[in-house]
Amino acid sequence: MSRILKAGVLQAHNVAPADAPIEEIKKANIDNQMKFVEDAARQGVQVLCFQEMFTTPYFMAEQDVRWYEAVEKIPDGPTVTMMQDIAKQYGMVLIVPVYEEEQTGFYYNTAAIIDADGKYLGKYRKSHIPHLYPGFWEKFYFRPGNLGYPVFETAVGKIGIYICYDRHFPEGARVLGLNGAEIVFNPSATVAGLSEYLWKLEQPAHAVANGYFVGAINRVGTEAPWNIGEFYGTSYFCDPRGQIIAEASRDKDELVVADLDMDMIREVRNTWQFFRDRRPETYGEIVED
Repeated sequence: MSRILKAGVLQAHNVAPADAPIEEIKKANIDNQMKFVEDAARQGVQVLCFQEMFTTPYFMAEQDVRWYEAVEKIPDGPTVTMMQDIAKQYGMVLIVPVYEEEQTGFYYNTAAIIDADGKYLGKYRKSHIPHLYPGFWEKFYFRPGNLGYPVFETAVGKIGIYICYDRHFPEGARVLGLNGAEIVFNPSATVAGLSEYLWKLEQPAHAVANGYFVGAINRVGTEAPWNIGEFYGTSYFCDPRGQIIAEASRDKDELVVADLDMDMIREVRNTWQFFRDRRPETYGEIVED
């Protein structure tokens, strides 16, 4: 009998004015997205991933110290603590991307992983930090991740996380595969005209190269006052053959649910022996400065 994993990803627009108090912004976005979490539970979703920095707008479109107030501790901050209760209530693994404070001035773009019993399993910190014109000023807000590329053993399988800009770098995607990932989630915030032509190339390629599923998440809408472009949604799942098997629209809040046949991982890896045929002793130039 096949091992089927019912997985979900959630894309949404920012529902709060950017000049509102930050705690009000967070509450409004969480409240908006909770109805989709409830829908996921009704559909029997076993693992659900939110989008990058899901409680706020993409404020990295400007450089303003005000947004440092959005940081939270992980796991002891309010959002992750609340999501632990939600995960336990619904028996659902949750991937929760938030703005993390390790200590004052040490801030990261982070995703917390919560198991189906509500237990906090650990976190991934975004490794590759963009600083790009126009409007992606992330080095103003985040230190580069320093936790490597962990894979988390959850109630539903082995999960890896790659965050947004990370997806342009195949090296970490390969490490996640070598570390045993069965599905990699990539919560993102990306706009049309910049990287849309890569959106359905890179991540299916990671899936093929490493023989795992990918859940790709992008927010939707145009966020004032920055208006750096349209966050074009089209969140999706692809299988280890690189085939997109479920996809969202580009312009509305949406929960995407897919039944993932996890037995396909073994089938694909046994056919394409990329891990067997690797030549790591010849790849030294990749890590030279």
